[in-house]
Amino acid sequence: MVKKTGILILFFTIILLNMGFSQDPHFSQFYANPLFLNPAMAGSAICPRIIMNFRNQWPQITGTYVTYNASYDEYVNAISGGIGILANVDRAGEGTINTTTLSGIYSYNLEVSASFSVKAGLQVTYFQRSLDWDKLTFPDQLDPKDGFVYNTNETMPDDLRVSFADFSTGIVGYSEKFFGGFAVHHLTRPDEGFKSHSRIPIKYTVHVGGIFPIEDRFRSRRSNEPVSLSPNILYMQQQKFQQLNYGMYLHRFPFVGGLWFRQNFNNPDALVLLVGVQQNMFKFGYSYDLTVSKLTNASGGAHEFSLTYMFECRTRTKKIKPINCPSF
Repeated sequence: MVKKTGILILFFTIILLNMGFSQDPHFSQFYANPLFLNPAMAGSAICPRIIMNFRNQWPQITGTYVTYNASYDEYVNAISGGIGILANVDRAGEGTINTTTLSGIYSYNLEVSASFSVKAGLQVTYFQRSLDWDKLTFPDQLDPKDGFVYNTNETMPDDLRVSFADFSTGIVGYSEKFFGGFAVHHLTRPDEGFKSHSRIPIKYTVHVGGIFPIEDRFRSRRSNEPVSLSPNILYMQQQKFQQLNYGMYLHRFPFVGGLWFRQNFNNPDALVLLVGVQQNMFKFGYSYDLTVSKLTNASGGAHEFSLTYMFECRTRTKKIKPINCPSF
């Protein structure tokens, strides 16, 4: 048991020191965090909006992953596109390693035809990553009998904080019922290492889906929106890591329900359950990731919350169609 503990500590330390490669934070409510998903989604709702997200992954395991996210975006008629600001704070290993990012986004809107439009986005991000060296433990501190009693011979990095700029891009095409997008994050592969060079691998994202109204007799009396089903598929790849998400939303105003399955191509990962409430001005969603991998749900799965507030649209001289996609 002590030997296994030492191996796990060494493995975790290698990850923290960025001798290997890291992956981006993950959210299960993709469309409740649209700017994080794809920079082309900036201004996709036309009216100004503020979105806040919180995710607590594996809460029953020591060294949990907690991520906070906030964004603001709107469509600006004068520049024929959307603008957005995205802030993200990620705490790994109970704050052992912390990542803070701030992004500025612009997306250009092109109406290809009366029924089809394209949005292309560019994102510029400032990264700051810090390491709390005092929270690390190493195998050479471990005594087989008495536990962690020795001083480590590992040398502390010269700088426990690294900062750098990053660039991402994306494109989205949409009609009244269908939508699809492609995003590429970390185009320049900046160096994030503390002790040695470690370039962030490029992340590729593909997402497609549709929204299909059900018969008008199911139309909600409280809204002009009919009951609808929205099947979706999302694929992500970063370095050798691949992830496939597929599922469906059911929207009956003011409620939304969702069921997703997440896996890589070798192992199942989680079943995602979603419930949400949507009003004219705000949207609130909660999702739970039920772990189905070998890790089992002893990890505590993952809890995720999202809150969106929509402002009233300003007067515009040109009518632009919003992207008709899920809100969670």
